[in-house]
Amino acid sequence: MHNADIYSPDLLVMMAGALLLTGIFAGLLAGLLGVGGGIVIVPVLFILFSYMGVPTEFIMHMAVATSLMTIIPISLLSARSHHRRGAVDFVILRQWGPFMLAGAAVGGGLSGFLDSRYLQLLFGVIALYVAVTMIRGQPPQKPPESAPTDAADRPHPLTPLGRGGAGGLISSVIGLASALMGIGGGTIAVPILSYLSLPMHRAVGTAAAFGILIAVPGAIGFGWAGVNVELRPPYSLGFISAPAAIIIFSTSLFTVPLGSRIAHRLNAAVLRRVFGCFLLLSALNILRGVFGL
Repeated sequence: MHNADIYSPDLLVMMAGALLLTGIFAGLLAGLLGVGGGIVIVPVLFILFSYMGVPTEFIMHMAVATSLMTIIPISLLSARSHHRRGAVDFVILRQWGPFMLAGAAVGGGLSGFLDSRYLQLLFGVIALYVAVTMIRGQPPQKPPESAPTDAADRPHPLTPLGRGGAGGLISSVIGLASALMGIGGGTIAVPILSYLSLPMHRAVGTAAAFGILIAVPGAIGFGWAGVNVELRPPYSLGFISAPAAIIIFSTSLFTVPLGSRIAHRLNAAVLRRVFGCFLLLSALNILRGVFGL
């Protein structure tokens, strides 16, 4: 199909409709599961950009960068909704935040040097592993009674593996991988926080706040890396498609609070399995494209 046909009014309206629906679903998922919605947004954008004839050399860069841009306002609203229900753990946020921010900045900086297929493979493999883990279920470990304390003299919320240098390493890897995958961090952080003994609902709420720390430096890095790249779709800011980002978060902002309300009414085990099923479908779809199936 020629570019003139791709950008015809009828098809542009159809694409806008698909993006609006993506925003609605991404917002629900962000509020429900503490993710930035990127786990849904990236595969949809990948399909749409493929249809628009975006070169394969940077098609995944466009999908990831645009997803990160939408995650900024989505994560902000999602974190606010969970905070109102007391589900954001600021002890973890203070300790993990700086390392996660640094990891995301490195990921954004590396974006211009990575092949699109490597980004697809990274997204698919990590998402698939996390999905299977969440569906199977991991018995949470209880922190030892001698765990160190923070403000208000309360036990640290995480097991020793999530504190100190080990916690810094884990959070920086989450930031790096999430920025390269175009997700808000919840996809990886929620199962890890759950494994480290944080209750599921607090893991979801805290991961929602992580999305802001990951998306801002990640989007800046991808945007800068694509400034001089030719054959990008119209009105692109580097690798970020501004029209697609605006359309997606214009609807997602209205559905995030609804997803948050639903999340706090669900059983934690059910929440884990819902998260895993969505993730499994997304991972298989991306991997199918990598291997040309």
